[in-house]
Amino acid sequence: MGDDLEVQVRRQRAILRFTRKMQKKLVVLFLCILVSFVGLSVQLFLINRDNGEAYKKQVLSHQEYDSTVIPFKRGEIIDANGTVLAVSNKVYNVILDTKLLLRKEDYLEPTLTALKRFFDIDLESVRSYIASHPESAYYVMAKRVEYDKKAAFEEFCADPEQGANIKGVWFEDEYRREYPNGSLACDLIGFTTGDNSGTYGLEEFYNDTLSGTNGREYGYLNDDSTLERTTIAAKDGNNIQISLDANIQTIVEKYLKEFNEDYKDNAHPGNGAENVGCIIMDPNTASILAMASYPSFDLNDVRNTENLIGMPLLDKDGKKVKPTEYVTEEAIAAMDDQTMYQHLNALWKNFCIADSYEPGSVAKPFTVAAAIESGSITGNETYNCEGKLHVGEHEIKCHQIYGDGPITVQQGIERSCNVVLMNVAFALGKEEFVNYQHTFGFGLKTNIDLAGEARTASMVYNKDNIGITDLATNSFGQSFNATMIQTITGFCSLINGGNYYAPHVASRITTADGATIENIEPRLLKQTISQSTSDTIREFCNTVVSGEKGTGHTARPAGYMIGGKTGTAETLPRGNNEYVVSFMGYAPVDDPQIAIYVVVDRPNVVIQDDAKYATRIVKKILTEVLPYMNIFMTEELSDKEREELEQLQIQIRMPQSTEETEEIDKEGNPIKKEEEGEEGASGEGAEGTSGGGTEGASEEPAEEEKTPNEEWKDFPVDPETGYLVDPTTGAYLDPQLGTVVSGGVLGDVIAEPPASEPSGEDSESPF
Repeated sequence: MGDDLEVQVRRQRAILRFTRKMQKKLVVLFLCILVSFVGLSVQLFLINRDNGEAYKKQVLSHQEYDSTVIPFKRGEIIDANGTVLAVSNKVYNVILDTKLLLRKEDYLEPTLTALKRFFDIDLESVRSYIASHPESAYYVMAKRVEYDKKAAFEEFCADPEQGANIKGVWFEDEYRREYPNGSLACDLIGFTTGDNSGTYGLEEFYNDTLSGTNGREYGYLNDDSTLERTTIAAKDGNNIQISLDANIQTIVEKYLKEFNEDYKDNAHPGNGAENVGCIIMDPNTASILAMASYPSFDLNDVRNTENLIGMPLLDKDGKKVKPTEYVTEEAIAAMDDQTMYQHLNALWKNFCIADSYEPGSVAKPFTVAAAIESGSITGNETYNCEGKLHVGEHEIKCHQIYGDGPITVQQGIERSCNVVLMNVAFALGKEEFVNYQHTFGFGLKTNIDLAGEARTASMVYNKDNIGITDLATNSFGQSFNATMIQTITGFCSLINGGNYYAPHVASRITTADGATIENIEPRLLKQTISQSTSDTIREFCNTVVSGEKGTGHTARPAGYMIGGKTGTAETLPRGNNEYVVSFMGYAPVDDPQIAIYVVVDRPNVVIQDDAKYATRIVKKILTEVLPYMNIFMTEELSDKEREELEQLQIQIRMPQSTEETEEIDKEGNPIKKEEEGEEGASGEGAEGTSGGGTEGASEEPAEEEKTPNEEWKDFPVDPETGYLVDPTTGAYLDPQLGTVVSGGVLGDVIAEPPASEPSGEDSESPF
């Protein structure tokens, strides 16, 4: 025990001695550190006193030049022929270094005078800023100045006498997005915001492709106060070449604008129609050759409110004011910011992809194709049309309310008979009908490479909620909604052998120096129908234009025979006498190389149920587009047609057939021998004065013997409209076909699309 106690005592004494020793060392270390800090503080004080201004200048200069952004150049958008549709040009921001400007009193006035002279800068606001920010090194006085103004200012400053005292002004590079063709293809191209980001159309969809990467310039002052720079170059965005042809686009837009001029302020104040749209597509690839709608806007001045005049008036939620009113200058002046945004948004969106509507009778070929392909019908059936059909608890009328009598499926397409189509749909059945609707793309986004395509999944029926009445009205394009791009894409598969291609606009992506990064090839997604069914549908649709009672005679351009289908659809609420009319066509009839779809949404006329408002536009567009595309004429021309083509300065391109020639001229070209008594075509395109006729019927009715269901031919003619008037019901009828153009086609059916939005309005808009 004694030994253990002694050991513990020794240990405690050793610890005590060690602790005292460490304390002394710590005190010495603390004193050394304290002395060092005192010395450093003294040194910093002396440096600041003797050299503070020099170091301050160097630090501030380093801050000024340390991180200057070098902007990238956004890629160009180029059409199929190399025409530049969107380009970014370099401009300059005028920057003022207030600190440098105030170093000498002699700098201020000469500098401000020069700024006013070359850039028309508000000197009062500049002086106010200088007074409140004397140490500022960055103040933007003017934005996006053209190079010519910048160069003139720099030349003036370089003059030893005039520019000696101009200080503190420098320029910051920037790019301004410009659209050389103004409003051309505005809906399809889209535009950019102030931060160089794309919005709408191609600009938004391909924003990452068109955008590059900013560079930076780093700078510092060396020991001699000389500015040294290190630069990381900007990487410019890639270019996009598209399938759209600016020449075809120009033709389309010309006639959409002409339609508006012809019909604006007609039945009511406002545009010629609430919307007019046109898509031209290559049916064998689904490449977009033209896409336009009216009203349009200037891509270089997207907020110009003059373009809003004549559009339907909207509330703060973007819904149409009921009853419908139209935008006027007074209405624009009264709009708050939210309401103005809603109207601009409605102007900027692309009607061809963003708005949905009930397609009407252009859906009839889809119904027949589905029935033939599924084996439900052969296509040779005959049905009896009595002008109406009793379905469920409803009586659904045909637009030929007096009936067509026995009528084949082909005649049902030719004459656009609702009764035939309802019977075809019943043979097909509800489940198969719904399946084929999805096969043709209805209810599904096409995923076209444009921003803003509407979703329509909730606007078509499925096998669980479609009833017998819904099936009946769906068969002829009512009670479900679609978009223009959905309809024409599906229709192209009907006429090209059943190949459903993804619609697309971009065809090639290149670097800024022109090297190809990617060729965007057509994408075949599925086979909708067989080649034989496609041939049958094309044969049926050909008769819509060429048939004796075809509803699309007025769509035929001089020198060509085309196929297609007219369409009319009554909008909601039913019975309001407002319609969406349309025509879907293709040419040539034997080998379609072009498909065209024109939709007129509620034309500004008293009687809207007339597809000729669409067929006439189609005729005018194709009259110019087909020769431009080197598609040869196939039909003989009347003298009147030749005269019309000469006035339009359109070259007549008729194919030469050796079978039809017996001689050749001196240059070896065959000379066609004309038969005696040969006459030109009848000129179906000539515009009559009646203006009547549902579904685009011919305007020059031929004399023919009446059949028992054609008592309407004896009805009196209304002198104001040219339509026949049923003395019993007061309904207006087409003078050739006897089809109802006013008076209610759907009978007592109150069927509506499954979606809650009204037909013809932008439903489920992504905006």
